[in-house]
Order: sequence, then C-alpha cells, then structure tokens
Amino acid sequence: MVNRLTLSRLSCLQDGAAVLEGIDLTISAGEFVGLVGRNGAGKTSLLRAAQGLVPVSGWSSLSELPPHERARAVAFMPQDREIAWPMSVENLVALGRIAHPDAAADADRRATDRAIAALRLEVLRHRNVLGLSGGERARVLIARALAQETPLLVADEPIAGLDPAAQIEVMRLFAGLARQGRAVLASLHDLGLAMRHCTRLVLLDHGRIVADGAPQAVLTRRHLAQSFGITAQITEGEQGWLFQPLDTVTPEPLTISASLPSSPVRNG
Repeated sequence: MVNRLTLSRLSCLQDGAAVLEGIDLTISAGEFVGLVGRNGAGKTSLLRAAQGLVPVSGWSSLSELPPHERARAVAFMPQDREIAWPMSVENLVALGRIAHPDAAADADRRATDRAIAALRLEVLRHRNVLGLSGGERARVLIARALAQETPLLVADEPIAGLDPAAQIEVMRLFAGLARQGRAVLASLHDLGLAMRHCTRLVLLDHGRIVADGAPQAVLTRRHLAQSFGITAQITEGEQGWLFQPLDTVTPEPLTISASLPSSPVRNG
C-alpha cells in the first residue's frame, strides 16, 4: 500500500509548551482518516506540523519536499476561511491549479469544473465569493483544494458550519476520494459523521495519540469519558453506526506511562 504521509516522532512547541509529543503516524492510499479530540488537543497543530508550516522536531515525509513538489503532494484546507479579495467562485476554485503550472489550459478548466460540480456550486459559479455565506465559502474552499488534484487532501474542520445535508455530502465526497485511491486526513468534531464515514480514526489528547484504529475501536466508553468527558449511545444499524452523545462526565486524569512506546497506542 502506498503511503501518502509518514510522521516519525514529530513534536512541536508553542510558546514554550509542548503541543505535540512524539507523533508517529502513517496515512496510506485509500484511507479517510478522521483526526478527533477535544478543543486544544493538538489537531490543528498536527495538520500544520505535518506539512512543515510550523517549526518541529522529528520527521515528516511532506515537510522534506521542496514547496513545488509539496503543492502537488498535498492540498490543505485550513480552519480559517477568510477570503481577502473579491473574485468569482470559479476563479477562486481555479486557484487550486497553481500547483500545476505546466498543465494545459484545458486540463485546468476540466479540473475546475469537476471540483465545482462535486461541491454542487454550479449556481454560484459567477457569484462574488465575498457575498457568500460562511457555509458556502467553506464549500468553495473545499472545491479549491479538490481542484488541486493531489494524492493527499488535508482539511481542518471542513464541515464546521455546514448545514446537515452539506456535511453528509462532503463526508461522502471524502470517502469517495479514498475509494479512488487518494487519501484524506481531516480534523472532525462530529463524532457521529466520523464514525459513519471514516475508515479510521486517530484520537489526540494533550498532543499525543492515545488511540488509532477502526472508528468503533477508538470511540469506546473509556476513550469518550477520558478524552471528551462525555457518555454516548453507540449502536450499529442497517445503515451503519449511529452515535448519540448523552451527557457530560468528569473525566479521569489522562495518564501516559513514560514506558509506553512512541508509536500510536491501538486499544479498545
């Protein structure tokens, strides 16, 4: 299986405090990996550190690439959805093609059209992006990343602020990309959608990976209580896994033994 991202003992300091510690992670072709954890667990830091966007120690297969090669290896949708200049939806989506300066104009146009169609943006194609709602802007930025046509797509909270139908469509789109042989790594807060659509979940807590595996093996009662401070009802029905948060709990303090290996802990 072809690896799209490999991290080895990746650590990151922010204002002198460790926000990531000893991250070992591999994302392979065909995977839709959901990065989950509380606010402040280190999800955004991991996504940025993996791409060499912040100073780190350790090793990332992406950060070693020259910028022009990295732009063809990974497309990134950051959490910040600010758009600075007035332009049409079509032109903003087409900016994803900057990563392919040698591509023919026809290829750029077809890639742009595919991305617009995938996010159902045809009716907005000629609208000024500054006049769009927050959810519409999010879909446009996902389309821009999609037009980049990279083996790996990294997205930071891509479905935040979208209406329920749009959230489901984006998750189905990402799962479809994985089935086509690409890979997706996305930070997510909706654990129900993560459980239904991701092939794998990685749970971060205090900058460390505490669980990595199939969604039902990661979202256990103990992990939900310890890392999220909640209880939930989880059932498997005819249409897949169903996840319903029920209540908050006081989590037990997270303890990670110094004798544990640096590789992700896969436990249930």
